[in-house]
Amino acid sequence: MTGNRTLLQRTSVVLALAALSGACASLPESSTRSDAEGGSLFVANKFGNTLSKLDLDTGGEAIRVDSCTNPHELAASPDGEHVALACYGGQSVAIFRAVDLKRVGEVDLGENARPHGIVWHANGDLYATAEGRKSIFWIRNPLGEAETFEFATGQEGTHMLAVSPDARHAWTTDLGSKTVTAVDLLTRRAPRSVEVGIEPEGIALSPDGKTLWVSARGSNKAFALDPQTLAIRREVATGAFPLRIAVRPQGDVAVTSNLADTSLSVINTESGAVLRTIALDEPGNAETRQQVTILWSPDGSRIYVAETGSDTVAEVDYESGRVLRRLTVGDGGDGMAIID
Repeated sequence: MTGNRTLLQRTSVVLALAALSGACASLPESSTRSDAEGGSLFVANKFGNTLSKLDLDTGGEAIRVDSCTNPHELAASPDGEHVALACYGGQSVAIFRAVDLKRVGEVDLGENARPHGIVWHANGDLYATAEGRKSIFWIRNPLGEAETFEFATGQEGTHMLAVSPDARHAWTTDLGSKTVTAVDLLTRRAPRSVEVGIEPEGIALSPDGKTLWVSARGSNKAFALDPQTLAIRREVATGAFPLRIAVRPQGDVAVTSNLADTSLSVINTESGAVLRTIALDEPGNAETRQQVTILWSPDGSRIYVAETGSDTVAEVDYESGRVLRRLTVGDGGDGMAIID
C-alpha cells in the first residue's frame, strides 16, 4: 500500500453503505496485558520514518528510533537477532539490531529502487521487491559483505513477494499490471506473469509450498494459485478491499485484511470456504483505521493487524475473534515482525 492517506476516496460509496449497517460496537483502545506469550513486536512507522519495538507482555513501546524515508515492510532474521526495513521512499534496505534497534547495516539497491516487500529467508538471505525498477533483489549475506542479484519482472507496481522454502523461486504481486509474476532465482529463466483480478497486492505461500494465495483489493477476492503453473485453482469472495493475505502457521486457514470494512475474512485453505468474518471495528470507521498489514503470532493463536490511520495495532484472538487490545505505535504503523 502506498503512503497516501487519501487512498480510501475511491471506496467512499462502499464505506457509506457499510456505515449504515452499524455492524459492531466500538472497541476500546487498550495496551493492557493479554494472554499473549511474550516476545517483541517490531513495527515500521511509514509516516513518521521510525521503527518501534513493543513488549508484548506489557503492550508498551520499549524503543522507537529514526529509520529511513517512508519505511513499509519489515522482516526479522531467522535467528531473531536483527530486523530489516524496506525503505520505500529511497533505494535501500536498512538493518537494525533487534535488542536495541541500533542501525548496523544498509544495502543499496540502486537508483529509483523503492523497495517495498521484503522476506528474510530461513537460509539467511534477504529478498526484496524494487517497485521503481520493476524487479526483485536477492541479497546474499546481508550482515556481511552483501552481494545483490537483480531479477526483472517487467511489471508495473511489483509490490509484495513470497519466496519458496528452498529459495529457488519467488512470486510477486504487481499492482499496476494486475499480475502475479513467478521468478526463477537459480536458472534466470524469463519470468512468467499472469493476470489475477484487479490490483492484486497481498501474497502468501502455504507452509508446504503447494499453494500460492493472492488477494486482489480491486476485486474483493482472494485467489488460490498453483505456484508452478500460476493456474488459478479457486476464487473466494472476501470483505471490501483485501490488500493483504496471510496463511496461519498451521496452514489450515488464510486470512485477508479488508481495509474498506475493518474486517478479516477467514478462509479454509482446503475447501476455499469463508469460515467466518472477524469485525475489528464498525465499518464506518474504516477510513479512520486504515487497516493494512496482518501478521500471525508464531503459534497461530493471535493475529496482529496494523491500523495505519489510527497509529495502532489490533491484537486479535484467533479462536474467539475478539480484539484483545490495541497497541499504540508510531505515525503510520504498517510493516510488522515478531521475535519471541
